[in-house]
Amino acid sequence: MAGTGSSGYVNPSGSYRRDQRYLTTRITADGRDGWPVEAGRYRLVVSRACPWAHRAVVVRRLLGLEPVLSMGICGPTHDERSWTFDLDPGGRDPVLGIERLQEAFFARDPDYPLGITVPAIVDVPSGQVVTNDFSQMTIDLSLQWREFHRPGAPELYPEHLREEIDEVDRDVFRDVNNGVYRAGFAGTQDAYEKAYRRLFDRLDALSERLSRRRYLVGDTITEADVRLFTTLARFDAVYHGHFKCNRHKLTEMPVLWAYFRDLFQTPGFGDTVDLDHVKRHYYVVHRDINPTQVVPAGPDTAGWWAPHGREQLGGRPFGDGTLPPPPPPAEVVPADHRP
Repeated sequence: MAGTGSSGYVNPSGSYRRDQRYLTTRITADGRDGWPVEAGRYRLVVSRACPWAHRAVVVRRLLGLEPVLSMGICGPTHDERSWTFDLDPGGRDPVLGIERLQEAFFARDPDYPLGITVPAIVDVPSGQVVTNDFSQMTIDLSLQWREFHRPGAPELYPEHLREEIDEVDRDVFRDVNNGVYRAGFAGTQDAYEKAYRRLFDRLDALSERLSRRRYLVGDTITEADVRLFTTLARFDAVYHGHFKCNRHKLTEMPVLWAYFRDLFQTPGFGDTVDLDHVKRHYYVVHRDINPTQVVPAGPDTAGWWAPHGREQLGGRPFGDGTLPPPPPPAEVVPADHRP
């Protein structure tokens, strides 16, 4: 999610197009790009508000990488210059010593011309951003960081399912993950309605798919489920009203609602949701959509803990793996921010 650029997000001429130019350097087991996997060397910088960063938070937690890959958490809002560490004492990240994520991008390239986005992984010794390629990042946490996975870590990107996972991810990204933004930031009626139809056509197709199976691909949780979850977690609080994705609320789509609750109630998913940060980000930062910056008090999330009944479809969340332990105390979402 971008942290730089103008204060306007809506494209007045029509369709919203996401800038997908990222630092694609990879951190790998063999260090092929000059950045080898090492315990304690890197810091994952996120905002709990951002759905793209939320993916990395979930995957890191499920794989048990907390002891070897520290995490810095930016506040939920930003200005044109970048995300800030305003949640930390003195407004500085305690490990990187910087006030703004922008500083790590400029350490890598003083003339860096692109968006300052989260998630980003920063090399602590040099203070340089290594990558902000959110899509590849979580795959590499599964495959390249395997040496440091916790005992019982799940296979989120198993080799025999990768082609199907990638196919599902392409559709979900285009029509759902990015589709809500294409609806919300559309500047014409026609562009909005096209994005709206594609979004709900895809949600209908996903509902049909998930009516017959517990998870999107295979019989365990995979990368595909993580990527859909972070959008569904924001749907009723933000996308339904703020982005005008209002054919139905998530709570009015029975299959997806039960699927979401199944994941939300699984350790590593629901305990990473900070709904306060989510709402404050969208309703405060997107001033051209919400000029008053009033943040809604709802929705009522009591139903997020209701029984989901998805066990009847079979499958096991982590296969032969185990549930992750509780999050480190410093990373627990405040009680008044949790659904």
